[in-house]
Amino acid sequence: MSNIQINTFADLLAQGKTPEILFWVGCAGSFDERAKKITKAFAKILNQANVSFAVLGSEEGCTGDPAKRAGNEFLFQMQALMNIEILNGYGVKTIVTCDPHSFNTLKNEYPSLGGKYEVFHHTQYIQKLISENRLQINDATLKGKRLTFHDPCYLGRANDEYESPREIIRKLGANLTEMKRHKSTALCCGAGGAQMFKDAEKGDKEVNILRTEDALETNPQIIATGCPYCKTMMADGVKFKEKETEIVVKDIAELIAEANNL
Repeated sequence: MSNIQINTFADLLAQGKTPEILFWVGCAGSFDERAKKITKAFAKILNQANVSFAVLGSEEGCTGDPAKRAGNEFLFQMQALMNIEILNGYGVKTIVTCDPHSFNTLKNEYPSLGGKYEVFHHTQYIQKLISENRLQINDATLKGKRLTFHDPCYLGRANDEYESPREIIRKLGANLTEMKRHKSTALCCGAGGAQMFKDAEKGDKEVNILRTEDALETNPQIIATGCPYCKTMMADGVKFKEKETEIVVKDIAELIAEANNL
């Protein structure tokens, strides 16, 4: 990570600087090895676009999303209020995150607890950087590659954001083939609602296997997504189908970093 410049909010404020955005890394992006690759890729993109950004570092706590989805409202509010106190203390105005669960919680559930911020999913923010001519994407690397996109629940159905990731995919030059269940009819990857952290109920098939079968019908070389949990579930599904030598599962930030040779 020597070529990635990342500062904490506290460090920048001590230098008398105020960053443009706070990059909310999230639990997966901080601790999961596969998700850390997304974190690094997005940080490289921000550096390339000359965006002044900072992270909370060790001051960042879980948003409380898993606790809330599992029914523990008390724990959620405790976690949320601790984060809000830190965010408001730093005067944070704009937050960007690679995790749709954090995006949804920060955007829709923190305001009623006193945490009011402008919140972007990283695909929305990347699209904004492109429209402002702060970021260019090299379309040669992935040109002609067969790609399908899995809509994360908390980006798509929960927040009605379907176009930003697809606009970026078009700029990458890949051939996008939609699954039969996509956008508002997309199937969950199987991680949502805190299902990631518990054993599945009895049934005929794991949800991530069913969703992976949806993707395989499009005969992709790449399955793209915009969520660290979706990436894990889809990658596990591809392994279950023994297709990992033919198909890669990557976040859109990773695809941009690869295309721009970051």
